[in-house]
Amino acid sequence: MMMRDVRLGDDIDDFCVRCKRVMNHNVVSVLNGEAAKVRCRTCHSDHDFRHEQAPPPKVDARKAALFNEVLKKVAPGDAPAVDDAELDIPELDAEGDADIEAGDVAAAEDEGAEAEPPEDAQPKKSRGRPPKK
Repeated sequence: MMMRDVRLGDDIDDFCVRCKRVMNHNVVSVLNGEAAKVRCRTCHSDHDFRHEQAPPPKVDARKAALFNEVLKKVAPGDAPAVDDAELDIPELDAEGDADIEAGDVAAAEDEGAEAEPPEDAQPKKSRGRPPKK
């Protein structure tokens, strides 16, 4: 089955680089009997004819290397890179609260960390609408 040559103005499907999907296009340039440039009928952007192929994703080489390194560390069967004991993470009880010793709280307050207000403290008044009843 012989296919006829593409002519200017013909409708053709192609991947639109602006719409990021295969859309209807019009041929705006022909080279050697094939579409060279096309115009998207949705967003009206002109681009090279891509034969309905999306461009390869742009991946930063450094990010890809770091991601691959992380994947190697979490592969099944491998030993963890850092032991949980080295992380010094407090254990959670049944209610989801961390078991923190009194000395840890005092050290955190000394470092300027904000402490939670006492339970009997009055809540701040809001300046917005009154609550619905």
